[in-house]
Amino acid sequence: MADIIRINDNTWRIEDGHVRFLLLCGSEKAALIDSGMNTPDAVQLVKAITGLPLILINTHADPDHISGNGAFDEFYMSPAEEENYREHNGTGTLIPVKEGDVIDLGGRPLKIIDIPGHTPGSIAILDENYRILISGDTVQDGNIFMFGRFRDLDTYISSLRHLSEYDGTYDEIYPMHGSFPVAPELVGKLITGAEEIRAGKAEGKVVDMFGTEVTLYKFPYAGFLVK
Repeated sequence: MADIIRINDNTWRIEDGHVRFLLLCGSEKAALIDSGMNTPDAVQLVKAITGLPLILINTHADPDHISGNGAFDEFYMSPAEEENYREHNGTGTLIPVKEGDVIDLGGRPLKIIDIPGHTPGSIAILDENYRILISGDTVQDGNIFMFGRFRDLDTYISSLRHLSEYDGTYDEIYPMHGSFPVAPELVGKLITGAEEIRAGKAEGKVVDMFGTEVTLYKFPYAGFLVK
């Protein structure tokens, strides 16, 4: 059973096991940011909170973020993520978004930031007026999955550096895993850790993840699971 937690008068987080998704309301419409892992009824959960017209924005298409997508005829997502989405049996029409696009909920503009690496079409969402960065899986203090077909560590590092260009535009980060919220300083720490892994300077241990041997690099601020 998902746990719905009110953050403020216009924002909620829905905790769905080890993943969360978000509901943001403006004066004209509401946005569901991702749709969880075990919540095919995500729309019904939201309708109990708000009667505003509802849109869906996906930060990326890993299966723990799209369980409620089937209730939507269309959704916003980076087109670079469509292959990943369809491979996980995602349905509906993709409305493409890219760096710099703004989706206005009515007095609540949401700016899209491209941050590929964790997946090819991962995006962050800058909630400009509320000074919040919604980071998907890219920025978090849990174990970040960087193994498998769609992951790219070099691209991930470049995306974190790109996020650094937005320093000063947000006060908190809302990740979809791990602690909630996290501080903006985490971005720089993740850059350092990922660069140490790339340079062969970090120590890791081999662990089993879903039958695949990967290396876990554990830092004080987060972990990376790398193949």
